[in-house]
Amino acid sequence: MEIDLMVLVPLLGLFGIIYYYLTKNNKYFHDKPIPSMATEPLFGSTRRLLLKKTSFHEFMISIYNKYPLVKVFGMMDTLQPVFVVRDPELIKRIGVKDFDHFVNHRPVFGNDENPHNTALFGKTLVALNDQKWRDMRATLSPAFTGSKMRQMFELIVECSTNMAKHYKDEIHKNGSSSREHEMKDVFTRYANDVIATCAFGIKVDSLKNADNDFYVNGKKMMSFNRPHVMFKLLGFRIVPKLMSWFSLDLFDREHRDYFTEIIRDTLKTREAHGIVRPDMVNLLMQARKGTIKREQRETEDREEVKGFATVEESDVGQTGKGLQMTELEMVAQCLIFFLAGFDTVSTCLTFLAYELTVNKNAQDKLYEEIRETSKSLGGSSLTYEALQGMQYMDMVVSEALRMWSPAPSTDRMCVRDYVVDDGDRLKFTIDKGTAIFIPIAGLHHDPQYYPNPNKFDPERFSEQNREKINPNAYLPFGIGPRNCIGSRFALMEVKAIIYYMLQEFSFEPTPNTQIPLRLAKGFAGMRSEKGVFVEFRPRKKDNEARI
Repeated sequence: MEIDLMVLVPLLGLFGIIYYYLTKNNKYFHDKPIPSMATEPLFGSTRRLLLKKTSFHEFMISIYNKYPLVKVFGMMDTLQPVFVVRDPELIKRIGVKDFDHFVNHRPVFGNDENPHNTALFGKTLVALNDQKWRDMRATLSPAFTGSKMRQMFELIVECSTNMAKHYKDEIHKNGSSSREHEMKDVFTRYANDVIATCAFGIKVDSLKNADNDFYVNGKKMMSFNRPHVMFKLLGFRIVPKLMSWFSLDLFDREHRDYFTEIIRDTLKTREAHGIVRPDMVNLLMQARKGTIKREQRETEDREEVKGFATVEESDVGQTGKGLQMTELEMVAQCLIFFLAGFDTVSTCLTFLAYELTVNKNAQDKLYEEIRETSKSLGGSSLTYEALQGMQYMDMVVSEALRMWSPAPSTDRMCVRDYVVDDGDRLKFTIDKGTAIFIPIAGLHHDPQYYPNPNKFDPERFSEQNREKINPNAYLPFGIGPRNCIGSRFALMEVKAIIYYMLQEFSFEPTPNTQIPLRLAKGFAGMRSEKGVFVEFRPRKKDNEARI
């Protein structure tokens, strides 16, 4: 009996500690004057999402709609209390005006706080915190100005024309009048080739060489539905400090080492031979040496015609010294650039292609603008300036980003106690160390801001109508100083391929096109349930310039 007690007492103590850890935050919102979602052990308020009963996109819309009359409410993301902010003005205060209280993102995939942590994701711009983030943002910001985008635009045009020509030649070779393709596969290969040339400084052709090492390693690295990756994702949510202590990385070592070796070889070759190429590697090399300068916010950046979705670069950190990046930090920035380009851009293009396919009037109107732009160029290749001037193109892309935001939400961590006071009846404190969610998909589908939100309507973003849009309720690239640094590049990449593909083909539905589209369930990225199948039908030749 004595031996049994010696075993039983420690076990009971262990179970007590586990129970306390699992339930300690369950009553967090009880003393807050805001509603909160029901909580379940371990799952918190996210059981349907974690058990793949709904998509992340639909989950964010559903919780946003749960409390339509409140500005903010509470929920539990597994074990962590989270404030969900619905009110655009409060979002602006948190994201912009009172940014110093909400400088950091949640450590969802790890961070760089442990000095011995060798995990790459924690060294990316997205994951860095506080002054480390400010220094890195200040270092990278000059690389994403208009003049730097112009330098890389020719590389994007090359990838775009290559893809359009490939599918045109494929149809001609097979003697068919059209060809069906799955859009996620098509645009993932395009995004892969763009990132390879613009971020890693190498050329690959994922259309002719479908199983090239760069594409295969990238696709595996981005496959978040694999069991061990799902386990790591949950680990970062439930025991983030433990994950950081053991230097567990979101990226598998095999794929991380592959891309690391590419960057190292490229750096050695360029430094040894003085090679200069207009790509991200060159910009990072300049940033590393401190030779890249910010041209006083570049007058051209302020005056050029920008996409509606393009976010302004903040002045936060711009007066400080740039960061002398290590080789590992350079690799990390290239990897996050790959992460954003490979998945976010291809997802945007997939759903944009779907909307153009099922909304023939929008496709025809965009094609007419493409024809007019092509004629104005007199047979020359598309230019950065010409693309920036395509207003209907921008309207179409902006509406696609509203309906199908690749990032259904964004988050912030409260780094100092923050008092929410609307001057009326709402007053409470967001405690230091607590997270907030900004439900982007919910805002984008709120009829208060977008009448008939489930309708694809590019006219919302016309010159006459865009002033009606609340800028704090349109956040495809986030808000404030921690917005997406690469929004300008992403929009340039999306618009260029749509220009060249629609110039050559009309997008037509097939028997395999799922109408209406249904989203795959789960929280690892936004994708369609059965793929997005579209027929590329060659357009009849006319006198305009062709590829």
